[in-house]
Amino acid sequence: MQVPAKIKMVEVGPRDGLQNEPTPLSPAVRIALIERLADAGLTAIEAGSFVSPKWVPQMADTDKVLAGLRSRPGVSYPVLTPNMKGLEAALAAGAKEIAIFGAASETFSRKNINCSIEESLGRFADVAEIARKRNLRVRGYVSCVLGCPYEGDIKPETVAAVAGRLMAMGCYEISLGDTIGVGTPAKAERLIETVSARVPVERLAAHFHDTYGQALANLLASMGRGIAVIDAAVGGLGGCPYADGASGNVATEDVLFMLNGLGVETGVDLDKVANAGRFISDALGRPPASKVARALAARTKKSTP
Repeated sequence: MQVPAKIKMVEVGPRDGLQNEPTPLSPAVRIALIERLADAGLTAIEAGSFVSPKWVPQMADTDKVLAGLRSRPGVSYPVLTPNMKGLEAALAAGAKEIAIFGAASETFSRKNINCSIEESLGRFADVAEIARKRNLRVRGYVSCVLGCPYEGDIKPETVAAVAGRLMAMGCYEISLGDTIGVGTPAKAERLIETVSARVPVERLAAHFHDTYGQALANLLASMGRGIAVIDAAVGGLGGCPYADGASGNVATEDVLFMLNGLGVETGVDLDKVANAGRFISDALGRPPASKVARALAARTKKSTP
């Protein structure tokens, strides 16, 4: 299988990962995590989201997180802004990049953000327009691309339609999320083939959860279809509140180990990412979910006199 020679890693742990962890962490700990990830060579790191702390207490004080981060050339810290109020807060905090998050499932959209897909896209269009006028980059996300906890299978054509609308709003990149981790390689290939007929594959990213242990296989299949941007979460942070037993995002360490084995360039130091994973896992009071991180830790322990 031919895969891209270079992959851009988008680190989603500090936002998508931590927002689903039961333990809220202080801004200082979140800043320390992001700085460690940037030190490892990651150039796109989700810093948080501007949502009501009543609904997502883990993302409270994202403005303080942004204020505490060291500016680094070539490194971006996107934040999720689900509505105009969130955008206003992001602008006030000095954000340079935002993300908007739609769904390919009508039921999921209504249960998750209390509006239809069409209504959500109208809302996002307003947010994207203002953001672009203020010179903010806008990234789009589509959830439930390979399955929905309420509707089951989702047609790739539906995903393509939503992704196309986000591209038309000016999103520079569209991340395709297997929210409940039910995808398999053949389905992932079919998804990328269908969506890339509507949105150029160089503007697509893969965002897979590892609920059924298929994330790496799905990523490899997607790379074979030209995907060159991968979302992952350090330590396998997070879970999915919509899928019983979901193990969360695919771990950045596990993805890097696979890419290193393929000879794919990422510019990211695996050992430093693993250290960051241990740091945040210690803060959460549990071991990393990453298999690679656990193997590296065991090997280090054995070699220590």
